[in-house]
Amino acid sequence: MSESNNKQATFSISDLAREFDVTTRSIRFYEDQGLLCPQRRGQTRIYNRRDRVRLKLILRGKRLGFSLAETGRLFNLYDADKTSTNQLDTIMQLIADKKSALHQQLDDIKVVLMELSTLEQRCKQARQELTEQVTAPATTNINK
Repeated sequence: MSESNNKQATFSISDLAREFDVTTRSIRFYEDQGLLCPQRRGQTRIYNRRDRVRLKLILRGKRLGFSLAETGRLFNLYDADKTSTNQLDTIMQLIADKKSALHQQLDDIKVVLMELSTLEQRCKQARQELTEQVTAPATTNINK
């Protein structure tokens, strides 16, 4: 979106979908989850700057592995405590938890990769042994 469009007071669902490369269905889902609260003009949803920022934070949180519930929790904390002290403490705890989970996943991935490498080597060795067994009798029969 251009700078002038970012300064506008309201956005349609199509504007936000285009800007953030998400579907309108996703935006409506975030609304159903209570993460976005657009105004309504008949059947038309009118999103304000706050909704736009929240959508940006939702998508960033998803990329970082935060659940929608965790993001909603942060929004609720911010709405209740504009000083953000409680929100910052909570997000630091969420970050620590997420880092811990990612480190555990990384360890698990390393173990699985080692197991796959071992299995791959065993398969190669078994394949080679089978190939040698198949070619060995043929060579022996030719020499007789």
